Amino acid sequence: MSSRMHTPHTTCPSCHEEVFLDELVGGRCPLCGYSLDDDDGVCGEYEDSLERADLSWMIFNYFLFKRFDSMGASPLQTMQLLSQYEEACNCNPVTMGQLQFELEVAMTLLDRLKPKKCSRCGQIFLRGGKKTICGDLTRTEFSPAYICPGC
Repeated sequence: MSSRMHTPHTTCPSCHEEVFLDELVGGRCPLCGYSLDDDDGVCGEYEDSLERADLSWMIFNYFLFKRFDSMGASPLQTMQLLSQYEEACNCNPVTMGQLQFELEVAMTLLDRLKPKKCSRCGQIFLRGGKKTICGDLTRTEFSPAYICPGC
């Protein structure tokens, strides 16, 4: 048995799913956004500052963070990329989807064994170096690039 069984929870009247009170987002159901705050002080102080758009932004950040983390990118680099993207969206909506990035990721065993071509100088190398992923957040695929130890 887990300790989660004893955590206060309720059933959302809108989506009829079990929701734990510590998972509420601004007193609202995290699944459908229905207000569960019965003025009993369960997250009432955040009601005005957190909107429905914030929930979708948090979900977007979570899945982008999860994807880069599964590729082996540093969590700090990922969070810096997400904050740059958020600033670009707030400052200029025209450039919202045009954020280029390059993140250093860990090499897999296959990457360490195969010959690689440096993306900067064109030299072929076998040992050392770095692997990066480059791309744009509007595209679904990111291209890997390798950098030799000399560059």
